Amino acid sequence: MTAVTAQPVGANPRPNLFHFIRRPRPVVDRADGIYLWDSSGRRYIDGASGAVNVNVGHGNRNVIDAMKRQMDRVSFAYIFQFENEQATELARRLAARLPNTLDRIYFVSGGSEAIEACLKLARQWAVAIGQDKRWKIIGRMPSYHGVTVGTLGVTGDDMLTKAFDAIGRPMPLIPAPFVHRDHDNLSMEERGIRYADMLEEKILEEGPESVLAFVVEPIGGAATAALVPPDSYFPRIREICDRYGILLIHDEVMTGIGRTGKFLGGDHWNCRPDIIALSKGLSSGYAPLGALAATEKIVGPVLEMGGFQHGHTYGGNPVACAAGVAVLGEIDRLGLVENAAAMGELLRSELEALSGRFPFIGDVRGKGLLIGAELYADPVAKKPLPQNLNANLRLIDLAFERGLIIYSRRVHGGPVSDNFMVCPPLIVTRDQIGEIIAVLDDTLAALATELDLPVNG
Repeated sequence: MTAVTAQPVGANPRPNLFHFIRRPRPVVDRADGIYLWDSSGRRYIDGASGAVNVNVGHGNRNVIDAMKRQMDRVSFAYIFQFENEQATELARRLAARLPNTLDRIYFVSGGSEAIEACLKLARQWAVAIGQDKRWKIIGRMPSYHGVTVGTLGVTGDDMLTKAFDAIGRPMPLIPAPFVHRDHDNLSMEERGIRYADMLEEKILEEGPESVLAFVVEPIGGAATAALVPPDSYFPRIREICDRYGILLIHDEVMTGIGRTGKFLGGDHWNCRPDIIALSKGLSSGYAPLGALAATEKIVGPVLEMGGFQHGHTYGGNPVACAAGVAVLGEIDRLGLVENAAAMGELLRSELEALSGRFPFIGDVRGKGLLIGAELYADPVAKKPLPQNLNANLRLIDLAFERGLIIYSRRVHGGPVSDNFMVCPPLIVTRDQIGEIIAVLDDTLAALATELDLPVNG
């Protein structure tokens, strides 16, 4: 056996741990409510809820204690060997809140896994009912649905997908409804219909008999910064799906569990999806957890054919599900869906006020505490800032330097833009919104000075 000699701290300039980016970040030490502290004691406002997932805030004792109680009993039981009470209870509580008889629940460990499971369930359903020629799943450009090879196939982002097209199967895409950028004589509702009709056009182009499903975020997430479609969009989408017998899959990974001021993002339009993916806020970051929800009409034939050919070691983990049960309890106890709606309205109005002071901000949008905006050289003409400025990334760094964490990701594909989102935990208060806006104001002033952007007043 070879002896391992411990090296002094700092002796190896290259760390063993690596991430998907190389930008240095401080070591986190503790977190509470909407705040985190690094190992030097510096405080940060979590204006991004982590990755838009820490819905009930950091350090919630009721969630932590529920997980501890479960760990004292059993921390792991494999779903092919045992049922567990926490998974059963979480499924029951979720089903009671979901629309369209979506009462069949399947647990996974995260958002990408949840979408992957939705795609596979849809395909198995088609095979089970004798429609095995249906395999195409239409997505949107731009969009984000995960980073597994399967989910990349329906994701509209060339930067993420192109390197993997050779080992995956890219699916058809239609434009996301960036109606605010259109220069025409149509009303917003007419534009919503026009963008929805692009789905029918794509179905006819691909051949209706080959199309299985349409996957969509009810309100845009990472790829489109809280893009909200006109009210006419989803009713027409449902009509088209019904007309051609294709499934409607809602990606509620980011928009679900109260984030938008409704329990689901699709609830703003009384949508009737056939399958839903959930994650992020489902466990509020306390444990890896995601879920698929579907109707018995879809699940029944799959189980009769021999079972759902899909599974993960940690699916339905009792500790993760205990976190989920406790999170739903806290959502109700603290009235967080209602708070998200009220504080989101305040946050949006404050951001709109900032856009008056900083005219390079445009298209403030979103619902609840999923609020986004875009950075423009000319907001009226929708002219983007020069891409070499990397304005969105610079905004993130300037905010971080000032102790505020906000969310942004530049997408390659679709409309060129720099955008950002402000999405604090659903427990945020009126005073804390003011604190976020004050730091963001200072951040935008610094960005304007650095990039020579206009400021009013």
